[in-house]
Parts: sequence; structure tokens; C-alpha cells
Amino acid sequence: MKSSSLLSLFSLQFRVIGALMLRELHTRFGRHGLGFLWFIGEPILFCAGVAIVWSAIRPAHEHGLPTTAIVITGYVPLTLWRHCMGRAVLAFEANGSLLFHRQVTPLDIIIARSILEIMGALAAGVLVTVSAIILGFMKPPESYGILYAGLIFQSIFGMATALIVAPLTQRSELLEKSVSVLGYLSLPLSGAFMMVDWIPQKYRWILMASPSVESVEMIRAGQFGYVAHAHYDIIYTIWINFFLILIGLSLTLRVRKYIYIQ
Repeated sequence: MKSSSLLSLFSLQFRVIGALMLRELHTRFGRHGLGFLWFIGEPILFCAGVAIVWSAIRPAHEHGLPTTAIVITGYVPLTLWRHCMGRAVLAFEANGSLLFHRQVTPLDIIIARSILEIMGALAAGVLVTVSAIILGFMKPPESYGILYAGLIFQSIFGMATALIVAPLTQRSELLEKSVSVLGYLSLPLSGAFMMVDWIPQKYRWILMASPSVESVEMIRAGQFGYVAHAHYDIIYTIWINFFLILIGLSLTLRVRKYIYIQ
């Protein structure tokens, strides 16, 4: 009996999250023109644009690896993380009226927004990567398993970031204004445009403390194989993401008293 009620509760929350995702799509992209295509179109413009520019102004290979592949394998996970973080800022202000419904919680709102950003970034990444492979700028991945693991860990990190940023920006105007600046300042620690193996050994621990760097290194290990000399620690990545998710859940579950619904 208890398992049946628990299952029905999860089923209800899944339906709520699905409804919130559809509402978010309608709100952001509308029903006319390209509409939902911009859900993938926006990340594609970012990823493809950066890849084209970098491929045009940089050497064809850096550290023995093709430049286009380096940019795509770095910028796709970076876009995923930044979009999750950006859409989490004051997320409850835009959806506060929905909290009048008993079934809708702040956690549902953040999960729905994060899933949309993750799906959009991953879909864009697949299309850009396939196009680059067809045009001869990239080769197919060497190991799909570790590549998928990196993408999953980066998605979890993006979700954890959203769960932390949303309640904190709801509570502090200073943090709300600082998120975009912090996002730019953290670019060197994202692993998007460099690899751990490229920097002196005594400084590598700084990069490897970043969950994003760990994920990107896995993605590049999957793309390039042993040639990339990727550095990552799966056990550390699991624990740090688990810890960040716990912090985000704790903050999100306590944020409701700071949300003022007009």
C-alpha cells in the first residue's frame, strides 16, 4: 500500500515537472514562427559560432589535437552549465504564481528549467558534433562510454548549480547581480578551452578541484582516446556532485519563506 502511494506521488510530480517544462517552452518561445526550434537553436548558435571563429583564427591543431574538436567538446558542456545557472537566477519570481497550486514546489520549478537547458544544450551539441564529423573537422568519438559519463556528470553539476543559485539569488540581491560576473570569472576553471595536461603539474590540482573540469576531461577522453592524456577522478566527481546536490536541495527546500507572491 505504501509503495503504491509513493509511486503515485512520484508519478504526480513527474507530471507536474512535465507541465512546467511545456509552460516554460510556451512562455519563452511562443507558438509562432520558429517557436520550439529556438529551444535547440539558441545553443546551436552559441556552440557553432564559437567553433567556427576559433577554427578560423587558431591553428588547425593544438597540442596535437584538432582545434574544432577541442572547442566543441569544451563549449557544449560550458553552455550547458552556464544556461542552467543563468535560468536559475530569480527563477521563482517568474513562476511564483504557480506556487499557489499545492502540487507545485520550488524544487519542481528548478528541475523543470534545468532539464530544459540540459536537453537543449545536449541536442545542440549532438547536431554540431555530427555536422563537424560530416564536414571532416572531427572524427567520431573513440569511447562513447566515458564521453557519456562526462556529459551525465556535467548535467548533474548544472542541476546542482541551479539548485544552489536559485534560492541564493532569491535571498540576496547582491548575489543576483553577481552571478553573471562570477560566471565569467570562473571560465578558466571550466576546462572549456584548455586541458589539465597542458599546464604545469604543480598547478593541476586547482583545475581538478572543479567538477566542470573533471567532466570535460572525461568528455575529451571519450572523444580523443589516450592521445588526449586526460586527467580525471570518477570517485571524486561522484562525491563532489553528490555533495553539491545535497546543498542545493537543502537551500531549495527552505527557500519558500523568501518568495513573495504578488
